Amino acid sequence: MSESAVKWPSGRGRFVTFEGGEGTGKSTQIKKLADRLKAARMRILVTREPGGSPGAEIMRHLVLSGMGKLLGPEAETLLFAAARDDHVRTVIQPALNQGTWVLCDRFADSTRAYQGSVGRVPAALINAMQRVTIGDLKPDLTLILDLPVEIGLQRAAARRGSGTPDRFEAEKLGFHQGLREAYRKIAADDPARCVLIDANSDPDTVAGRVWTALRDRLLPTPASVVSI
Repeated sequence: MSESAVKWPSGRGRFVTFEGGEGTGKSTQIKKLADRLKAARMRILVTREPGGSPGAEIMRHLVLSGMGKLLGPEAETLLFAAARDDHVRTVIQPALNQGTWVLCDRFADSTRAYQGSVGRVPAALINAMQRVTIGDLKPDLTLILDLPVEIGLQRAAARRGSGTPDRFEAEKLGFHQGLREAYRKIAADDPARCVLIDANSDPDTVAGRVWTALRDRLLPTPASVVSI
């Protein structure tokens, strides 16, 4: 089925999130998917976390500079929650209400993986923050890009060049291995929402896997295809 021949449904937009460890290619794959959907005349918003709104971008700077780590894992979780609250209220929810498809580089699963599983922040605190910040909002589809840790860190280092590693890139190997395990568990625990994508290939091959997952989960059935 060609995306150019799809009769797109009206109404609320779809919320698609990309998750994964460092260097898994989330930004690259979001751009490729956005370009493909725009070519099919879809209204698309690409955003990211932490960040995506003016208030949340301030929080992003604090977190990635290492300030959150200095304050401790619980305080870092609160910073993420504050950023997400602003992002959801001012960017994500309004776009969805207008029928725009939102593609987001990280969302609540990142907090569960980074601060929860690896940082050992109690699930009760994370759940409470999620109720306050996003309520009933959850992604229609979460694409978790999976890659051996060593390869991901090599990619991140190549992308960074001579720049300084951010707060998470600078963590030790065991931290990143724990992240990969946490994400794989998230995918296994919620297969109705999550698809684990093998990201250990060239970008175009991975983009094909991403498109297949989105097509199978969110696009209209063949009966809705129209000729144009």
